[in-house]
Amino acid sequence: MPYVRVLRRLRGAVLLPLVLLLVAAAGGPGQPVVETDRGVVRGRAHDGYSTFEGIPYAAAPTGAARWRLPRPAPRWAGVRDAGAPGAACVQLPAVGPGGPGGSEDCLYLNVMVPGGPVGRAAGRPGAGPARRPVMVWFHGGGFTTGAGDLYGRAERLALRGDAVVVTVNYRLGVFGLFAHPELGGAPGFALADQQEALRWVRANAARFGGDPGNVTVFGVSAGGLSVCAHLVAPGSAGLFHRAIVQSGSCSTTMPPRSLLPGLGAYEPFAPEQRAVSDGVGAAAALGCDRPAGVLECLRRLDARTLATPELMQRFSQIPYGGALLPEEPRRALESGRFHRVPVLQGATLDEMRLFLGQTLAVDPVPDASAYRARLERSFGPSTARAVEERYPAAAYPTPAVAWAAVLSDASFICPALRDGAALSRHVPTFAYLFSDRGAPNFTGLPQPPDLPYGAAHGFELPFLFALAPLTEPQRVLSDRMTGYWTAFARTGTPRAAGAPDWPYLGAPTTVLSLAAGPAGVRAVDARTAHQCALWDTRWP
Repeated sequence: MPYVRVLRRLRGAVLLPLVLLLVAAAGGPGQPVVETDRGVVRGRAHDGYSTFEGIPYAAAPTGAARWRLPRPAPRWAGVRDAGAPGAACVQLPAVGPGGPGGSEDCLYLNVMVPGGPVGRAAGRPGAGPARRPVMVWFHGGGFTTGAGDLYGRAERLALRGDAVVVTVNYRLGVFGLFAHPELGGAPGFALADQQEALRWVRANAARFGGDPGNVTVFGVSAGGLSVCAHLVAPGSAGLFHRAIVQSGSCSTTMPPRSLLPGLGAYEPFAPEQRAVSDGVGAAAALGCDRPAGVLECLRRLDARTLATPELMQRFSQIPYGGALLPEEPRRALESGRFHRVPVLQGATLDEMRLFLGQTLAVDPVPDASAYRARLERSFGPSTARAVEERYPAAAYPTPAVAWAAVLSDASFICPALRDGAALSRHVPTFAYLFSDRGAPNFTGLPQPPDLPYGAAHGFELPFLFALAPLTEPQRVLSDRMTGYWTAFARTGTPRAAGAPDWPYLGAPTTVLSLAAGPAGVRAVDARTAHQCALWDTRWP
């Protein structure tokens, strides 16, 4: 098209307004247009912000590119429409039956920019007003489900914090974390995809009015574990400047048989040799076990053959011990081998209620005797007695609530505080505990009668993203939280107008409890309240 040929030939600040005018005209009235390093994209203007969705940050990992490290997206001619998110990566339904959905062609991201039309002001590096902080979101879903657009648009963060927000898709399950000797081990494609997205951000942030020198990575659950991995991954150095870890610290773990009798302990990170062994076994089960050509055989299989519950779950741990992640992340933190960036990290008060609630129908905790049996099943007799002394069933509304409190403290809250202590020896570190037990249940999952969800895993998300209606006190809390999160992204210190100061993690009462209403926002002694001295010595 003629305007594209003109765009490619024109150079220099004097002609930039003409270039942008031509591009904006091609996009149509009111539609923001930006020239990225791969080509021109046309977004959508909204009330106070613009969105650019479905932008490819890497080439499609399909066909012969399945299980290869990501490469930059090919350039395109003309104006690419960026009015809707790209396909989610291949995955099974998060809840309930059903076959796989999504696509292997899924390495897309979405950009939200506060303010009016972007194209005329920030279409090229160096143009426009002072650069805004950039916040890059990695979604949760246990490395088996999810997508960058899963939480809707991030207008609360973008508008209140005047930040550019980027949400990212990355390969999942067997497509993202498969390992095999013919791959040279366990490349960790999911984490490599995220690094490629961060390289895209570095190359393009200024074009959207963002500051490539002020990038915050943040995520929840598997997204929080991803952020943890980037803190210690050598290849992530310099790609971000602050980190927010929500319910996914490096030391996150769950005791064996804590949810169902047949489930072992949950560890989000696995040694490379174990992942490779699993890959050899999976290839053989799929009929691809010849001495040579295993990958060629596997790449000929269609996605539905690979996207089985067994394979998606088997390859849902981030491998360590290879080039991408040389060391187990929690050990790296303990040894001080991580990138020196400020960290904001926390958990929710009732993390495990969401997970436990999905299994009570088949494995209930009806009385104190069943509660004691659960303790012994997961921790052994000696530790079970010590735990029951600190968490007597009679102190809780139901035995199920007592068991959820044990698991929340042992699996999420105390591990996060242990990691926070290691981080705080080297970098500014801030800790929170989301404690609003009236938070809306945005998941759609039914609540068991003997286990109210309270402040369960992920229930802070409606306070950062527009996922569910909030009461007036909760809207106040939402304003404070988005203020804290975006101030941290801007300066490395969470300071919000009209909100209590957030102290550095150090003294006992330096964890900030976040709740709506009378409980409010206040500093608490979380280590004592959640029996962390017990968990530090007894388990894991």
